Amino acid sequence: MRVQQLTKQYDGKTVVDAVSFEIPKGKVLSLIGPNGAGKSTVMGIISRLIARDAGLVDFGGKDIARWKSRELAKKLAILTQSNNIQMKLTVRELVTFGRFPYSGGRTTPEDEQLIDQAIAYMELEGFEDRFIDELSGGQRQRALIAMVIAQDTEYVLLDEPTNNLDIYHATNMMRTVRRLCDELGKTVILVLHEINYAAFYSDYICAFVDGRIAKFGTVAEVMTRETLSSIYKVDFEILEIEGKPLSIYY
Repeated sequence: MRVQQLTKQYDGKTVVDAVSFEIPKGKVLSLIGPNGAGKSTVMGIISRLIARDAGLVDFGGKDIARWKSRELAKKLAILTQSNNIQMKLTVRELVTFGRFPYSGGRTTPEDEQLIDQAIAYMELEGFEDRFIDELSGGQRQRALIAMVIAQDTEYVLLDEPTNNLDIYHATNMMRTVRRLCDELGKTVILVLHEINYAAFYSDYICAFVDGRIAKFGTVAEVMTRETLSSIYKVDFEILEIEGKPLSIYY
C-alpha cells in the first residue's frame, strides 16, 4: 500500500498536508504524534472511512476508491477508536461478523472453522457465549481482534487499540499486535499515543506534526532524542532495554 500527496481540510484548515509514504508489507507500522497531528485522519483516509480532498491511496495497484466494498473487506480490516456496539451480541456472534464479506450472513463449515480458530487464538473459548456488554474492557478488545482475525485480511488497521485499557491489558494488546504480524503474517498499521509501545512493538514508525510527516523510518531512526524532542516540544532521553530504544521525558 502506498499513499501519495494525501490532503484533507476541515472548515478551510488543512489537517493532512501532502502526506506521502509506503506501508512496508508484513510489518508493524505505528503512526505517532501530538494530538491534532493528523495521524487518525490519515488512518481514516487509508481505510476509506474519510474522503480525501486530494492525493492517492494505491492499494494492490489501483486507487483504493475503485475497490468494491465487499472485495476490499477481504483485504483490509479496520478497528476504530469508537466501537460502541449497541446490539446484544455474544462473543461468537461478534466474531462471526468477520466472515460477512465472504458468507453474506450465511456461514459455511469453513467459516465456522475460521471463527473457532479466531476465538481460540485470542483465548476466548470460555467467553464465546457471553454477551459483549458483560465483558471487561480487555476482554472486549480481544473479542474485537478475534473478529478481525476471522475476517482474514492481509492488512489490519487499528486506531488507538490501547485506548481506555490499563497497563496490563494494553501491553497484552500490543503483544497480540506483534503476534498478528509474526505468526499470522499480517501487515498492521496502528495509531498510538504511547511512544514506548510504538518503539517496543513496531518495525517502523511514522511521526506526524501539524498534518505533515516529521519523520518516517525504522524504530531506531525515529526514536532519537532530537526527533522526539522536536515533535513533542519537551526534552527526551533515550534508554535501551532488551535492545529496544525507550524514551523518558521531562
